[in-house]
Amino acid sequence: MKQNKNGNVCVVGSINMDLTVATNKIPAQGETVLGGEFVTNYGGKGANQAVAASRMGTHVHMIGAVGADAFGADILTHLQAEGVETNNIETIHNQATGIANITLSEGDNRIIVASGANLSVTPALINRHEQIIKQSNTVLLQLEIPLETVIHTIELANKYDVPVVLNPAPYQSLPEKVIAGATYITPNALELEAMQQNIEYEAIKHKIIVTRGSKGVEYYEGAQLQDIPSYPLEVQDTTGAGDTFNGVLAAMLTKQEQIASAIHIANAAAGLSITKMGAQSGMPTYNEVQRFIQEREIYL
Repeated sequence: MKQNKNGNVCVVGSINMDLTVATNKIPAQGETVLGGEFVTNYGGKGANQAVAASRMGTHVHMIGAVGADAFGADILTHLQAEGVETNNIETIHNQATGIANITLSEGDNRIIVASGANLSVTPALINRHEQIIKQSNTVLLQLEIPLETVIHTIELANKYDVPVVLNPAPYQSLPEKVIAGATYITPNALELEAMQQNIEYEAIKHKIIVTRGSKGVEYYEGAQLQDIPSYPLEVQDTTGAGDTFNGVLAAMLTKQEQIASAIHIANAAAGLSITKMGAQSGMPTYNEVQRFIQEREIYL
């Protein structure tokens, strides 16, 4: 183990503030309508996954960027309260903190993302924090930062023999060096379908862990396809379930869990997350996940 008895997870990724307004009617072009409740929530796939990993009791460092604005300061304070190390999150003075503008209407949503400071998470920024990657037990990545940065981070992790978990969301075509360098790739069913259009799946299926929502999780153990069912739970909000799975998976691998056990625990955590409202606010703690598993007599 490196440094901390529970290991070190390094999350490299996006940090956003989600701005959500509900309305009974989506406005037409040029139209103004009155909305309902307005809510701000902490978001960004990177930040979400860092919080999920931290709640498992692992030591989590995050590498990313926020703007020199009120949202950025608020997010840093929040992440610190969640136990995430923020010393490697840089404040960018000529960029705003990333935001997601979300309009909710009739059970559907429309989202506009302004990446802001997330676009400043460049290979040069990663190089300034190379030591953190070197000292980590697991590196966790998503695709809300520039792809060139994802590639560079994977190359650094490979240099130091640090396993990499890549959540390929939002999906874009993955270069061969990304596929070769990642230890595990965690698409959902739609992302897997897109991957299979330009990747020789059979050659990399041992790396793929597929999250399938209400249908559970699939992965290969040797040549055998393993199907882990989801849990029959009352759904409140599925937002952040995938981020919960990925953060917990990285945390469990860092705790030296075998991959099968890590997937079971991450699947249980994702299930618990959908029983509460909000992405980060619905993420369970390690004790809650263990109790959930024990109550259902799931032996890992």
